[in-house]
Formats: sequence, C-alpha cells, structure tokens
Amino acid sequence: MSRKPIVAGNWKMHKNTNEGINFASSVQNKLLKVGNVTVIYAPPFTGLFQLKVSPPYHKSAQNCHWEEKGAFTGETSVSMIKACGAEYVIVGHSERRQYFGETDELVNKKISAIISSDLDPIFCIGETLSQRESGETASVLKKQICDGLNNIESLSSIIIAYEPVWAIGTGLTADAEQIEKAHSHIVNVVSELYKKINVRVLYGGSVNSNNADQLIKIPKVDGFLIGGASLDVESFSSIVQIVEDNEEKK
Repeated sequence: MSRKPIVAGNWKMHKNTNEGINFASSVQNKLLKVGNVTVIYAPPFTGLFQLKVSPPYHKSAQNCHWEEKGAFTGETSVSMIKACGAEYVIVGHSERRQYFGETDELVNKKISAIISSDLDPIFCIGETLSQRESGETASVLKKQICDGLNNIESLSSIIIAYEPVWAIGTGLTADAEQIEKAHSHIVNVVSELYKKINVRVLYGGSVNSNNADQLIKIPKVDGFLIGGASLDVESFSSIVQIVEDNEEKK
C-alpha cells in the first residue's frame, strides 16, 4: 500500500450526483500536478457510481453493512460498494456512533467485511469533550482500537483517522501538542497489537486551509479526513496543495 499522505473529503449528506461530479472536476482542474498525495472523495451512496476518478484520486463510501446480502432495508454491502469502483470505506465515524448507535463491536464487524473484500477501511476513533476533560482520552482511544480491531489479523490495509469528537464541525481544533500526543498513543497501541506495523493516522477535526500547513507538520500526522472544508472547491484544493508542497519539501 502506498505510504503517501492522504487527504480525504467526507461529503456526508451533501452534493447530489451532478454536484459531486462537477466538484471533483473543478478540484482536478485547479490541481494540475498532484504526485505526492492520495486524494479521496467520499460522496453519498447516490453519487458513488457515477463519480469517475483515476489516481491520484480515489473514491470511498461513507459507511457499509457487514453482511454480504440479506433483508436489511436501506443498507449497502461492501461488494456493492466495490462494484461502484470505490477502494475505501469510512467506518466508525463519530456521527455514526452518536446518531445511529454504532458500537465498537459493530465497527469491528464492518472492518472485517471491508478487509475481506480487499477494500481499505478508514477507521475513525476519537474522544468526546467530557472524556478529554476527565482525562480519559488515552483509555477511550485504546478501547476503540482494541475492540474495533478485535480478531483482525493484519493491519496492512487499515487507515486510522483520529477525530476528537469535540472538534468536528465546531470550529475548534486540537492544539499541536494534543494531536501529537494522541497520534503517538494510537501508534503505540497499534504497535503493541501488531508489532512493527507502521500504520497511517489521519487527523480530522475542523481542518481548513488556514490551519492545514501547521497540522500536516505535526509528527505522526499522515494526512487529513476533512468534513466541512471538503465541500468547497477552493478550500479543499488548497489543503491538498498544502500537503503536496509539504511532502515535496521533505
């Protein structure tokens, strides 16, 4: 798997099919040379099939069901996602956990299904404000990792996205020290479980074109999972360019 940094845009429940196609085209017209970054679009399911991309641009689903088929009205299987040309699936996002009651055990089932279909999970973890204020950040992240990856034999295809829940869509961003400490802890937990695996850890939490340059320079930040700023051509293109330029200078 490529070790390039990742900039992934999670469109959530935004952009119909044509809007998504036009957005991706506009971004790619602005970014004439992208060689150091993997760019991922995560449109709603309705836009996943008709959005046509080629490397360094890729597609991700925002969610999946863990069963291959069955009487699950409104759900989408991993094989259906794969048939749409997607290579990634976001799993465990805090909004899925908060609004739809997804547990670590459910996330674990989905990760297993994603890997079994040779797709790459973007595995989201993060603490709430009350958990951080109570000093529980490390234990919360460790539990989410251990439970989410239970019985997962290989980590080679998994990307972890650290998204402190209190910083998603709030305009708040964890400071550099908080982010570096959290990412280091995640890498350490993963290393204990899998030995010598160099996992990529993305940061998500009110990332924008004004703070991306500072954030991408933080040790163990391997890119971004972006929400709001991924909906605007100028801001998303700017973030990709910042990561591209930063990687070029290394």
